[in-house]
Amino acid sequence: MTPERGRDRLSGARTASPEARAHHARVVAALGDTLATLPVTERHLFEARLARRFEDLFDGLEPVYGQRPDFAGFLERLVTTLARGWVVRPDASKALDMERDLAPDWFQHESMLGYVFYVERFAGSLAGVHEHFDYLDEIGATYVHLMKVMHARDGENDGGYAIVDYRSVDPSIGSDADLERLCTALRERGTSVCVDLVLNHCAREHPWAEAARDGDAHYLDYFHTFTDRTRPDAYERTLPEVFPDFAPGNFTHDERMGRWVWTTFNTWQWDLNWSNPEVFLEIVEVMLALANLGVEVFRLDAVAFMWKRVGTDSQNQEEVYDLLQALRACSRIATPAVVHKAEAIVSPDDLIRYFGIGRRHGKVSNVAYHNSLMVQFWSALASRDTRLMTRALGEFPKTPNNIAWGTYIRCHDDIGWAIADDDATAAGLDPFAHRSFLSDYYTGNFAASFARGGVFQHNPATDDRRVNGTFASLAGLELARESGDGQAVDLAIERILLGHALIAGFGGIPLIYMGDEIGLANDPSWADDPEHASDSRWLHRPAMDWAAAARRNDPSSIEGRLFAGLVHIVRARRATPQLHAAHDTAVLDTGHPHVFAHARRHPLGPFVALYNLTEGAQWLRRDVLRAERIEQPLDRLGGGPRLTADDHVELPPYGRVWLTG
Repeated sequence: MTPERGRDRLSGARTASPEARAHHARVVAALGDTLATLPVTERHLFEARLARRFEDLFDGLEPVYGQRPDFAGFLERLVTTLARGWVVRPDASKALDMERDLAPDWFQHESMLGYVFYVERFAGSLAGVHEHFDYLDEIGATYVHLMKVMHARDGENDGGYAIVDYRSVDPSIGSDADLERLCTALRERGTSVCVDLVLNHCAREHPWAEAARDGDAHYLDYFHTFTDRTRPDAYERTLPEVFPDFAPGNFTHDERMGRWVWTTFNTWQWDLNWSNPEVFLEIVEVMLALANLGVEVFRLDAVAFMWKRVGTDSQNQEEVYDLLQALRACSRIATPAVVHKAEAIVSPDDLIRYFGIGRRHGKVSNVAYHNSLMVQFWSALASRDTRLMTRALGEFPKTPNNIAWGTYIRCHDDIGWAIADDDATAAGLDPFAHRSFLSDYYTGNFAASFARGGVFQHNPATDDRRVNGTFASLAGLELARESGDGQAVDLAIERILLGHALIAGFGGIPLIYMGDEIGLANDPSWADDPEHASDSRWLHRPAMDWAAAARRNDPSSIEGRLFAGLVHIVRARRATPQLHAAHDTAVLDTGHPHVFAHARRHPLGPFVALYNLTEGAQWLRRDVLRAERIEQPLDRLGGGPRLTADDHVELPPYGRVWLTG
């Protein structure tokens, strides 16, 4: 492509600026012979994608780096890097790129189901995962999130999130070749692989950090370092503490370097300096390498913290959204089969920005975690009251139609009670008291609690106490099994299936954490491993119990009841086109204090889901369904609904129905 031809292509974009067109012409000219070895059609395909997405790339990068004198050269280097990644991209991946160009909503489909696990806890190694393909197929997984894949530091490593080498697999679970083989085998079965890309920080032992500690000026600029406490103290005045128990403060003095370094999470996790475009280039190279091994989803870790600004909490800064838009544009140009999932556990108003609003509408991330849905489920389950849940989720901003929520009940991290004061107050609750109640309830410090959880990071100054626990332990199954109470076991199973139905029916990609499908309880020996002893989140990261999993096809066993119940929900979801993520979810305020309801208004007909968050039967007026144009309801989950003579829908204890009509 000549510079003139590239300029003409880009000028066809309705909002392309003269600056974007000029830079596009320069980067195309700078490509030179980079694409020369490719067949003509592949060269043209890359050039077309570059022209189509260059404005998104430019609009993300220019606000961050545009004032630098080397900005034009940086863009040329970046696009050349993308071209080189495309040149070596395997044919199978290029074929998948084409498929997803034609079906860009693939990750929004109602057939999507995620399964999340630490590789060593699930199968011992990447090679070992192959032995459990049938198990993944039985669950219905179309997406697997492999955890602790990239090479992490020895000893304490924040569950694998302290990376010493972004470009190699952790040797404890295998090699790059093992990852590529696993990605290939899963892709052939219709399953996409997700891995973590830690964007905010790397390990102190990473070669970049080691070079900085040795005084290398180039790599010093990869981090936020200071000769004295003047600037750190200015930042600290408005910074929260993420881990106040074992990592208070946000800065660490490195004796070898003789400087203070920004360490949001732990002393051995050094925050990256994203104001340096070299960091952006490094991460793009990592993305290309992993995508060319077969990774199809990047979970972008700790993205809220990427940009620092004095006088703020240094979270959710505007530059973060620009950088994420630019990173996504890079994937759309060179590896378009790949989607980005933002790990941003933030307030709803901030969270929606990780999909993109305004000029970034729908351009920032493909997927984001619906942390509020998770928190409100646990809140309503403990209080037996859905009014806060209805208020908080009903106030959520509308999302772009090209994204998907990652819906989940729990994950590898703790549960923090991210409940807004105004939502709690509007629901008639004291915000501080309610958050304190939830911490007490789920750590077993409330007399009537069914939960067996643990405290994580108690902050005495605020009494903030986050909670650990597996789904089964927090939902009462662990306590019920220990007590031998059959009725309590039945109720705990129904709570778990209620949660599975909620995340499967809300819209998005439901994510099942390993073991929740068979009721794995907390690991009582988590602290016996010295590498885990300081981090109580390992309480809810037990190793897979394959003996228990072997009982999944026994309908008389607890494992069998849970597994069959989940599989039934997954199959019902696949048969319900209203659950395609492109269609928004509308929370319904029914006035009922114990039932949560939402609708999805789809061209093929309406959908209403009802969930009873109590251990008693509940009745809801049938006019709630009529208002959504459902006259003769069909329950997609089966077994109902039960319509009473006085024109109500009856929901049994922890009952759930997905109604169409």
